[in-house]
Amino acid sequence: MTLDYFFRRSRLFKPGSRLFKSASVALSLKALGLVVFVAVLLVSFTARAGVIENYQFDSPEQQEQFFRLNEKLRCPQCQNQSIADSNAPIAQDLRREVHRMIIEEKADDDTVIQFMLDRYGDFVLYKPRVDARTIALWFGPLMLLLLGVFILFRLLKQHRPETKDETLDEEDKAELDKILGGKDK
Repeated sequence: MTLDYFFRRSRLFKPGSRLFKSASVALSLKALGLVVFVAVLLVSFTARAGVIENYQFDSPEQQEQFFRLNEKLRCPQCQNQSIADSNAPIAQDLRREVHRMIIEEKADDDTVIQFMLDRYGDFVLYKPRVDARTIALWFGPLMLLLLGVFILFRLLKQHRPETKDETLDEEDKAELDKILGGKDK
């Protein structure tokens, strides 16, 4: 059963009445809203597609190297995306530079990474190298976790009540038997 059926069955919604006209307008506004929603949804999907770059390689090894390097290098503008994932202009420039170095200079991974490090610093790497400057970055969280566990154990040990190993006298044993409902045999 549709809304139109209920409108026609009701005395309030007779064709030509003011209420019938307003209900018809409301239904047409709902339909218009749905059309606008679908249109915006379709436009947003096509806007997300972006530009597809097409790079030519001499061998499949070069193509694999290109994609591997693009995943290792961080976009300086986006900060939380690799240059492969980013659509920022700087990421496009870096992809072109990586491609140029692989094709023209026949550069290996270390040469390309060192070029990017010299130009942009350690930030351009997703996985920073372990050296004197990054030792706190690599082992700091582990040290903080161990320190937290040590402090927790010390606090728990300090606040633990001391237990005494006491034996029960005859009066306490009788009261305990009374509570438990008899002696265990």
